[in-house]
Order: sequence, then C-alpha cells, then structure tokens
Amino acid sequence: MTRTWRIASTADASAARAAAGRAAALCGAPAVERARLAASVGGRLRQCLTKGGTWALTLEVSASPSGRGILRVVVAPPPEAAAAGEIPWEAELAVPEPGRAPSTGGPASADPAEALLGADEDTAVVLEKLAEQEALVAFHREELHQTNQGVLALHAELDAAGRAQRTAFAAERRARNEAETARRRLTFLADASVVLNASLNLDEIVRRLPELLVPDYASRVDVWLFDDEAEEAHPGSHAAAAVRAARTGRPQYAAAHPGGLPGVDDQPPSALDPDRPLLCVPLLTRRAPLGVLTLSPPGERWAPDDAVMLIEFTRRASIALDNARRFEHNRDIAETLQRALLTDLPDIPRLSLAARYLPATHGLNIGGDWYDAFRGPDGSLITVVGDVTGHGLHAAVMMSQLRTALRAYAVDHSSPGRLLTRLHQFLHHLQPDLFATAVIARFHPGEPTLTWAAAGHPPPVLRLPDGRVRILDAKPGAMLGIPLHQEIADHTEPLEPGSTLALYTDGLVERRARGIDPGIARLAAALGSFEPGELDAEPESSADRLLSPLLSDSERDDDICLLLCHLHG
Repeated sequence: MTRTWRIASTADASAARAAAGRAAALCGAPAVERARLAASVGGRLRQCLTKGGTWALTLEVSASPSGRGILRVVVAPPPEAAAAGEIPWEAELAVPEPGRAPSTGGPASADPAEALLGADEDTAVVLEKLAEQEALVAFHREELHQTNQGVLALHAELDAAGRAQRTAFAAERRARNEAETARRRLTFLADASVVLNASLNLDEIVRRLPELLVPDYASRVDVWLFDDEAEEAHPGSHAAAAVRAARTGRPQYAAAHPGGLPGVDDQPPSALDPDRPLLCVPLLTRRAPLGVLTLSPPGERWAPDDAVMLIEFTRRASIALDNARRFEHNRDIAETLQRALLTDLPDIPRLSLAARYLPATHGLNIGGDWYDAFRGPDGSLITVVGDVTGHGLHAAVMMSQLRTALRAYAVDHSSPGRLLTRLHQFLHHLQPDLFATAVIARFHPGEPTLTWAAAGHPPPVLRLPDGRVRILDAKPGAMLGIPLHQEIADHTEPLEPGSTLALYTDGLVERRARGIDPGIARLAAALGSFEPGELDAEPESSADRLLSPLLSDSERDDDICLLLCHLHG
C-alpha cells in the first residue's frame, strides 16, 4: 500500500498526520508506537510548513513472507529545496498486520476531529503506560533507596569493624612490643648476671659495668666504691643525689622535672651537671653498702620499667662485687698463710736444692700444694712434696697441719714409707672427708742410695749423671686419708754423684685434654736436655728453665710445686 499527500497548509499536514496514525492503527501497531510515530510525523510536518513550499508525504506498507511488515513514512522536500540540498525525512514502524492497511489509491479524506480523538486515545494509553512506568520507577526508586540504606548501614558496620580491628591490631602490636621489650630486659639481666659472676676480680667487674650498660641503657656510668684506694688518694666530688643514695640506701633521681620512677626518690638537678638527669642507685649488700652506681639516660629520660630493670641490675652487680671482695679477702689470707709455710731450703754440703711454687690462675688460686726439706736426727736430708685436695683457706690450713705432723714424726728416725703411713692414719682420724697425696725422698749422708716412698702421688723423676732419665714408677701407696688400712712401702735407688731428682705435684704435668702420662714424659725430656755441668753451676736457673717448656699454656686450673735435688759430681 502506498499513498502520497501534498502538504502545503496546516489542513494538509493535519490530514496527513491523521492518515499516518490511522494506517498504523489498521496495521495493528501498539498505541505507544502509534503515538510515537504520530508525534514524529507531526513535528516534521510542522518544520516543513515553517520552511514553506509544497512537500510530499508518502505512506508505504510492505509485507514480508513471515506475515509481518514495515510502515514507512517519507516526507520529500519541494524541488527547489531538494536542489538546495534538502534530503527526504523517513520514519519506519514495524507492524504485525500489514494486510489490514487501506488499499492504494488517491488521497483519502480524514476527519480531523476523528483523528484528534484517536490521538487522544493513543495519548491516554501512553499516559497510562507512563503512569505504570512512573509507578515502577517509584517502586524501584524505593527499592534502591532501601538498598542504599542497607549499603550505608553495611558500610557503617564495616567501618566500625575496621576501626575495631585497627584498634585491636594496635593493641596487639603494643602488647607485642611491650612483651618483646620485657623479654629483651630479662635477657639483658640474665646475660649481665653471667658476665658479672664469671669473674672474681673486683677491678674487672667494675670495668665491665659501663660496657654492659652503655649505650642501650645509659650514656654514662660512674662507679663510686667507698673503700676505693685510688679514690682515697685522689678524692673527687660526687653528686648530692649520690651522697643521699649512699646515706639512705634508696635510689635517687636528680633532674629538673620529676622522673615518676617506681621506688625512686626525686631530687633537684645536680649542681655538678644540672643539664644531665642522674639516677643514683646504692650498691647494697647484707653486711654494708659498697658504693653508688650513677647513671645518665641514653635519651631524655628512662621509662619506668627500664628504671626497675636498672635497680635490679645494680642489685646483682652488688652481689658480684661483694663476692669478689670476700674472695680477694680469703685469697689474701690463704696466700699469706701458704707463703709463711713455704720455708727456706736448708744448705746441705754437696747437695743443691731449688723449689718453685706457682698458684693456679683460675679460682681461689690457693691450694694445698707444699714442699719441705729438713735434716733428720741422723743427719739425713728429708725432702717432701705433697698436695691436699681442694683449694682455699681450708686446704692451706690442712697442708700446714700435715707439714707440722711430718716434721714431728721424722724425729724418731722413721723411713719415708713409715712417715707416709703415719700421715695417712693422722689425716684419716683428723679429717675423714679430706685426702692428700705425697712423696718423700731421703738422702743418706755418705751413702750412694736414695730411699723414697709415695702415696697416690706422681712418680719422682731421676736424671742420671750421663743424661739418661728414669721415672721411679714403683708401686706407690694409696691416697692419704682414704678409709683403708695400708702400710706404705719404701723403695731404694742407687744415687751417683751428678744425679738430679725432681719431685713435683700433678699440676705441673696433668692437663685435662692430654692426661698425666704425656706430661710426665715431657718433664723427663726437659730434665734430660741439660748439659752435665749446668745443674752443678746454677740450680735456681735450672728450675726456671725446667718449668718453661711445661708452662706453655698460661691458664692453669691447679697449683704447681717443683723441688729439684741435685747431688754434685
């Protein structure tokens, strides 16, 4: 179906628009589509009337094999407008029933009133559809609003949960940092205690105090010991807070502002250094205060927990210093006693004696090693080297008692074996829990023999005049003082002029890593290395030369005692 209308006036345009709407209705187009088509055609025709001239509107309905069709509206311009470049306007509408379109022919008359009523019906349908859409839009708008409210509430909950989580993370981080700091303080205290108690040297402990604290917990450390001889010789000034700490026995904090440290009294700034805060902690012991430890903070001030840790550190340092002082006191007493008991060697014709005693480099340094040489009632020379188990003042006292008992027993002309047997009985009854070893050698005047006996002691070493060395390893007796009845036997060796006998304690030859036998072999080799005339000329220097290769290691866990007896050629 194809129809054409000439449009030159408003009536022509109204009729053409009404015809387009009626054709769309006949072809079964929906009311909304009809209204949209009528509005488009009306708007275009209004523009055509404004431009003037006679325009042509063509309606064309074409059908497809499937039964559906297309309603096409073409508005062609007048010839003069087409020559000026105006192009036709087209609009298409898919219609379900193209066969119902009016048959082709000339222009059909259209009642404008009827067309207007039809347009109103279509407009009413459009408005109804529009109302439905507005209601749907309002419904969806409400749904969207509710959704937005839910999203906002969810965001608020998520934000609150995020803040709570961040707060929890921050609290956990703080707790972890505090736990790590506390662990670091405890580790420092444990390590510092090991360092402070590893030595019994007072000067070394005082030297280590600043090394332990600077720079982590203090920028400066001053140690004030009350009986420091160097400080007495060169007295210096101390902060008022340190003096008050010494008098009251309480820690003092001197600064321009209160420190707020637990267990610490606040004091004004020190006049000696007003810009530097000071923490003065007394070095207290059970007997008497030793001094004051004065610290300066590594930063502006200390945290309260750091101050508590420093006070505990000072307490442990006080214990270490007190132990070192008591150790040095006992060592001085024991060393004085032992030196007093190591008497001068006698002068014997044709017989040279040389003795050496070296304390251990570890521990109390004073043990029960001793040597002695004295004349017997028959004119013989009795030499002895012994070793009481243990160290310290008790061992030194026990050594003096054995030495005195031996000299008393030697009055009745007893042999070395008999002397050791009587010492064994004496020690067993006097100190059942204390033991000793000893070796005794007797030189007989005018006789080329040597009588000796040993009880649990390393064997004597004898150098012959020709340089050969013998280890006198005849079976010795057991240790003195053990709960065992024993009769210690004597041994006799030929003694030629030019011979040298070495008596010693196990500290000279025994090493933990190698045992005692290699040490005895090294002693024999060193004794055999002397030239024939060296031992006759300088017995004292020979003793030092003999010790030199045996003391290559500077650290000794035991005392060393050596007695050289050389018979001149």
